Amino acid sequence: MVERHRCKWAESDPLLRAYHDEEWGVPEFDSRALWELLMLEGFQAGLAWIIVLRKRDAFRKAFRGFDPAKVARFKEADIARLMENTGIIRARAKIEATIQGARIFLEMKDAGIDFSTWAWELAGGKPIQNSGPLPAQSALSVTISKELKRWGFKFVGPVIVYAWMQAAGMVNDHAADCFRRSVCAKLGKKRS
Repeated sequence: MVERHRCKWAESDPLLRAYHDEEWGVPEFDSRALWELLMLEGFQAGLAWIIVLRKRDAFRKAFRGFDPAKVARFKEADIARLMENTGIIRARAKIEATIQGARIFLEMKDAGIDFSTWAWELAGGKPIQNSGPLPAQSALSVTISKELKRWGFKFVGPVIVYAWMQAAGMVNDHAADCFRRSVCAKLGKKRS
């Protein structure tokens, strides 16, 4: 069996390896899925991504499949329920930001703005093939962060936004010797 080279951050845990090998860096164009990923990145703030991955199924159940229409209707009783849910990260500010994020997602939709189209246009319309060292943020993530904040999103600082861009395939940051780099690069070309 030929050993696959992958990004070093994905070597330490089977769940990280699976996420890296199947999801990370794959261009995501579905608006709901992009919003879910942005909300999960917000929950990750200050923590390791593996924590979110281990809790992702519980998050999806707790937040009704990250259906923005359902999450937008959450009230104080829902927040109290979520604060008792040991399967998720119980940070009230992050829970409230997710509910508000669902409402903003719907406001954008009502205004005729498709979240995916909006985000990808800000990102230049196709995945950026980064060949340098992995930055924590970029000029583009600063710009997108400002635009998200302008809409009212929370937990969308430039570092979180850059991690979201990497995960959603807006930027291909797979290492040069990683077997997924060329795969994700080809996936990005299919849309353009």
